[in-house]
Amino acid sequence: MTRPLACKKVMNTNTIQPQRALLSVSDKTGIVEFAQELNSLAIEIISTGGTAKTLKEAGIPVVEISDFTGFPEIMDGRVKTLNPLVHGGILGLRDKHAEIAKEQNIKWIDLVIVNLYPFAQTIQKENVSEEEVIENIDIGGPAMIRSSAKNIGWVGVIVNPNDYPNILQELKEKNGLTYATRKKLSAQAFSHTAHYDTIIANYFKQEKYPHELSFTYKKSYDLRYGENPHQSACVYQDEIDKTSNILNAEILQGKKLSYNNLVDAEGALDVIKEFDSPACAVIKHANPCGVAVGTDITETFTRAYEADSLSAFGGVIALNRNCTKEIAEYLDKVFAEIVLAPSFDSEALEIFAKKQNLRILKLNIIPKLTNKQIVKQITGGLLVQDNDTKIITKEDLEFVTDQKPTELEIETMLFAWKVLKYVKSNGILIAKNNTTLGIGAGQVSRVDSVDIAIKKTGGNVANAVLASDSFFPFRDSIDKIAGAGIKTIIQQGGSLRDDEVIKACNEHKIAMAFTGHRCFKH
Repeated sequence: MTRPLACKKVMNTNTIQPQRALLSVSDKTGIVEFAQELNSLAIEIISTGGTAKTLKEAGIPVVEISDFTGFPEIMDGRVKTLNPLVHGGILGLRDKHAEIAKEQNIKWIDLVIVNLYPFAQTIQKENVSEEEVIENIDIGGPAMIRSSAKNIGWVGVIVNPNDYPNILQELKEKNGLTYATRKKLSAQAFSHTAHYDTIIANYFKQEKYPHELSFTYKKSYDLRYGENPHQSACVYQDEIDKTSNILNAEILQGKKLSYNNLVDAEGALDVIKEFDSPACAVIKHANPCGVAVGTDITETFTRAYEADSLSAFGGVIALNRNCTKEIAEYLDKVFAEIVLAPSFDSEALEIFAKKQNLRILKLNIIPKLTNKQIVKQITGGLLVQDNDTKIITKEDLEFVTDQKPTELEIETMLFAWKVLKYVKSNGILIAKNNTTLGIGAGQVSRVDSVDIAIKKTGGNVANAVLASDSFFPFRDSIDKIAGAGIKTIIQQGGSLRDDEVIKACNEHKIAMAFTGHRCFKH
């Protein structure tokens, strides 16, 4: 004889008609107007602390939480909603727990409007005490949000004041909240508490690489598309990081930044972070195509742009000094995507204004090189590493050839190495007079990168220095370098064939120094 199957409980997907709402908000934006509308819909309002006070002052009928539970708010408000009458009213299944609710005098709460103590804003205050930080960790709020978000069959939860108008519209037009809306609100609620908890966890985190790693960002804006027009994309921003960065830059003119614009602008900014002296970097497709440092920003810009003006077409230009009228006049004759600088001459802005699509980014403070963590997503996980902040000095160099570089060549070596860190490997860079001459980037063979860098110089290599982001595995590159007339090399060293490479340099009377460090950028 076959036993009958047990009746399976089914989620309530009907539209619910809220009878009672609980309001407890730190951000009181729009809460009075929202509560007034709830009251006009005959929805009873329960409220707590400062929210109840705000609503009462506006003349809105409110049941205070202590009257609802019969238990006072205690311990300076730390304990007020952590009560079975509150959570039972939120969590109870109306079709299953009605009898228990009646026995325990639990009243259903159908709508929960909660947002949390301003922890993120608190930790950004100057000289904030740890005591104040801890007091701004919300406990009761996340508990109510999670309870409401779990019980989506019967409860709607709102954590964002921007949702108030749409919720009111639905309550009026559909005489309740649909299941689709409750499900959407539930997802937002769990995301909200996860975001909140992640900020707290990261604030107290002490290990550089903890056992569990969480990131949280808020959507800033949609992009027109991603790397290609068929790819959708948007920007998410770290609301805690208020440092000077591309996403905090003021856009003085031009259309919205694209995905590729942001990547290139970040790359250009990274290059000029390396230098205290006036510097200019021109970036194209995430690689430097011209970089220079000097004493005068206009002259430095000219050298950087003309280092490879063909590649600079449609590039991103970053300056670490005021953008002058003369720079703007030069750029008026060419095509650029972005000009980034800490300030601009008024005459420069007038010239740029003629090119409406040219983006002008003002970043008041050009940040210093910092040891931020670099994160790269791969399928199934993340790769996390320190930023490459290694600065090579003269004292780090090992001079391994019979021919020794001059002081000017050593200075150029150190300049070249700073820029080379931002060239996609295999990277080869040729420079002189604190200006790049030719860059070979992203080749699968180092000797191919050598060929490209030499070609880019146009033969102007007298007294130039060649830098390689890793060691030379064979002497073939050295023979090509010598054939081009280059007499100075800086490279990592450490190859099994170092002796062969050094011998080749000695044969060609080339001076070579080892850094003992690699600067790959994949």
